[in-house]
Amino acid sequence: MNSASHSHLGAFLRARRAQLTPQECGLPETDSARRVAGLRREEVARLAAISVDYYTRLEQGRVRASAPVLVTLVRALRLDDDQKRYLYGLAGRSEDRPKRRRRPVQPVRPPMRRLLEQLTDTPALVLGRRLDVLAWNPSAAALYTDFAALPAGRRNYIRLLFTDPAVRALHRDWHHDARDAVAALRMEAAADPDDPELAHLVGELSLRDMDFCTWWAEHRVSGAGYGTKHYHHPLVGDLTLDCDTWASPDGSGQRLMVLTAEPGSPSHDALRILASWTAAEPGTDLTEDVTR
Repeated sequence: MNSASHSHLGAFLRARRAQLTPQECGLPETDSARRVAGLRREEVARLAAISVDYYTRLEQGRVRASAPVLVTLVRALRLDDDQKRYLYGLAGRSEDRPKRRRRPVQPVRPPMRRLLEQLTDTPALVLGRRLDVLAWNPSAAALYTDFAALPAGRRNYIRLLFTDPAVRALHRDWHHDARDAVAALRMEAAADPDDPELAHLVGELSLRDMDFCTWWAEHRVSGAGYGTKHYHHPLVGDLTLDCDTWASPDGSGQRLMVLTAEPGSPSHDALRILASWTAAEPGTDLTEDVTR
């Protein structure tokens, strides 16, 4: 990509953000006067879930946009098909370049499935790449949501955390838990930054939730495998649960997430009540096209 293309890309980005208003992009109104028409750099960076410094360097022609960043810029700047092709051309990338093949469906490993089936009185999930929910036991469905009723492509822990009102309301400290989930997803991005499904997920959530935009742009990462969750369940009330996650040793990226309570505690009794209300069916391997 030559210097002229860098310059033209920056000019296009500046021109396009000048054509947009905060209101049509879903941004909150501010009382401060605007010195320039359209969106500020900070607002575009927020919508695209990238740092202000990185976006500034893009406009100044000092850095080349990566493929995932182009995906989020297309969404943030509300580009139509012609504008999208033009952006990719200026960036020296072809949107029609050979794409990575869609990864095969993530089958739940047999040991993970067996562990899940043996956990009857405590909620447990098998999480895959991008925090996709691959399998669950009845207690997890009773705690979170009826995963079986969701399309396979929507069974994603972080997507539900940000877009499902019932799952969101379940978390008594939603901001803490959601920010930690974004940090965990950032760890996934570091391991596979060109994952197209991850780029799609980040782009979707960046447009739908400004908190996600802000936290994703922070580049905070976390690989913590344990912690405490505070829930308020509509049927059994408040729950304080220890959350422990064990990674599969085979490099598949699958993790078993288990939520437990101190024996004899009110939360332990509440979990037993939830378990008694669930169907006594084993954890189901639900992996049809979870990579959509």
